[in-house]
Amino acid sequence: MPVDNVLVRSKQAVDAVGMAGYLYMLECADGSFYVGSTRNMFERLRQHRAGEGAAYTSRRLPVRLVYVAEFPTVAEAFAREKQVQGWGRSKRVALARGDFDQLHMLSQRGQRGAVPDDAPLPSITMFDE
Repeated sequence: MPVDNVLVRSKQAVDAVGMAGYLYMLECADGSFYVGSTRNMFERLRQHRAGEGAAYTSRRLPVRLVYVAEFPTVAEAFAREKQVQGWGRSKRVALARGDFDQLHMLSQRGQRGAVPDDAPLPSITMFDE
């Protein structure tokens, strides 16, 4: 089970754990989202911001961390990454905002809807060095 809204750890504690995995979502400069998983959130975010991450984000700088969840293993984070990558924009926005009621409604068969983009997405700064 993921720990949504992240279990706060120091960089040293994250490096020492090693087995934990993180699912993360970045908002790119063009408003699109990038979903990934990693063992070291600090290093991966640094790579993305330096243009050394995925080719997708390197062409859409700057990027901003809007969602992160910790999993017991990177394999579990990767499985969740694949699930979220299959979602449309509305579900990703609801996840980033922590609007689980809206996320549940959008997950119902036959339900479609747009999540208004007027409210800002959160910025997660705890992984900034």
